[in-house]
Amino acid sequence: MSAIDLSGRVALVTGGGRGIGLAIAEALHGCGARLVIADCGTGIGGEGADPSVAEAVAARLGGAAHVESIASPASAQAAVALARKRFGGLDILVNAAAILRDGFVFKQDPADWEAVIRNNLSAAFYTTSAATPVMRDQAKAGRGGDPYRWGRILNIVSTAGFYGNFGQAAYASAKAGLFGLTRVTAMDMQRSNVTCNAIAPFAHTRVTDTIQPANPAQAAYKERALKIGAAPVGALVAKLCGPAAEKITGQLLGVRGRETFVFSQPRPVARALDGDLAALSPAFIALDTDLEAFNTDPVL
Repeated sequence: MSAIDLSGRVALVTGGGRGIGLAIAEALHGCGARLVIADCGTGIGGEGADPSVAEAVAARLGGAAHVESIASPASAQAAVALARKRFGGLDILVNAAAILRDGFVFKQDPADWEAVIRNNLSAAFYTTSAATPVMRDQAKAGRGGDPYRWGRILNIVSTAGFYGNFGQAAYASAKAGLFGLTRVTAMDMQRSNVTCNAIAPFAHTRVTDTIQPANPAQAAYKERALKIGAAPVGALVAKLCGPAAEKITGQLLGVRGRETFVFSQPRPVARALDGDLAALSPAFIALDTDLEAFNTDPVL
């Protein structure tokens, strides 16, 4: 990691107080970036708040803490303003904040759906909407060199968003939407030399702790997941923020221990005329979940 020099760059990490967000913040700090830790210290379901979570990390890493929920346009604007006031700009945005409220589609409380979409998807749009004008202005000003090549946006998604998983309609929909936001942001910011990529992490977090195995295969998946630390996710984010990754944008990546994946993106794989479903059926995708698809031993 020491080979990646992010000195002079400023990063805003949502959900940076714990878990994957914390691992990312620590990796960026280790490469010399200055940090704003945006984390209200809520529970995994979005209940309660503890400002000391972000404050303690910010104090340890020499950064600044934003302790309001990021799930509002005003709060997102305030977090970006804090980065500019304390450190003079904003070069890296990592959207890692997320909550989890599971429920089968035939039982899900609409209020739980709305809370997850607001926290896991809308909040990322709010921060992106607040950060991208700053990055565009920095591109015009040649911040850090001309042309500007410091702008990086990383969205932490989930394999649940493109495999699906039982009872995770809200979480999977939010993460799938976050990848759509990634693609559009990459396109909209391309002329400003700002990249945007999505990362699906495999790591032991509060989310994996909530997995309730429905069969032996899922129990084995959880056992393997608990062995995988979050540090490799932070390392990949740092690499994507470095100069060697300035042309990588709009990609969907995964990281599991020492393994790094690039996922295919939905494109036509078969063609038929006049709605001939029988001709298309060999290309249909089975209803396997992400737990089943990655039920193999990680490389640690």
